Amino acid sequence: MVVRQKQLILMAIPFVIYALIFNYGPLAGWVMAFQKYKPAAKDQLWVAWDKFKFLFSNKEFIGVFRNTVAMSLINLVFSFVFSIAFALLLNEVVNKKGKKIVQTVSYLPHFLSWIIVAGIVRDVLSMETGIINDLLLRTSLIDSPINFFADPKYFWWIIGFAVVWKETGWNSIIYLSAITSISPDLYEAASIDGAGRFKKMLHITLPGIKQTIFVLLIINLGMIMNSGFEAQYLLKTDLVEKTADVIDIFVLDYSFGAGIDFSLGTAAGIFRSAVSIILIFLANRATKAAGQDGLF
Repeated sequence: MVVRQKQLILMAIPFVIYALIFNYGPLAGWVMAFQKYKPAAKDQLWVAWDKFKFLFSNKEFIGVFRNTVAMSLINLVFSFVFSIAFALLLNEVVNKKGKKIVQTVSYLPHFLSWIIVAGIVRDVLSMETGIINDLLLRTSLIDSPINFFADPKYFWWIIGFAVVWKETGWNSIIYLSAITSISPDLYEAASIDGAGRFKKMLHITLPGIKQTIFVLLIINLGMIMNSGFEAQYLLKTDLVEKTADVIDIFVLDYSFGAGIDFSLGTAAGIFRSAVSIILIFLANRATKAAGQDGLF
């Protein structure tokens, strides 16, 4: 098998080396979580599990953990629903030129920096010139403009819809690729039986990409502790800070902010990775129990 697939193996070597250097190499730094680490010290003081105990008793960390999980779940649900729905609808477009234009336009936001996206979101939700407040006022749904960035109850949903707008087109690529592998004969047979477009989507297209959906669900569940960093960091204000901060921001603040504590930041990162690994294994087992092929 190695001889037969030597070309693929040779092509994979640079990526394996990259992963070993940049993904697995830094894991040696995990030892800092069990030390009272000081960069200039030759002999580090070992503190065992003290940093983890502090994390789980720290109200601030419990809050950022809640925020991370909540925003990740919102992003996960919205991304899946909108990406699959967009792929299904785009697949039904008959005009090839129009289909390509829609695909191109929908992919473009993925390549925008979060700095640009954050600026667009702030403009759209602005109290003075924002289109959302303008529409709500014109339709008499509100009496005065809403300051979306001053009320914590809006922040999670702002992040969720910003992620959907930015990533829906890009995420739909995999589903569109999976749809192309479905035999056209199935659609022809369904047409002969009198099935319309909606029934074809429901009974042919969705079952045809079910395996892809399960695989991507496993991968995304493994990333449930990674709700992002740039969006929250750029869009948060002092008024919504307790709702906006996530584990990545917590790690940044403790590792490089006032009272630098690399050990605590490392411990928080280890906790996040451990939860992600456990979720991947649980999701993979659940997928197999449902009769689908898992990742491993």
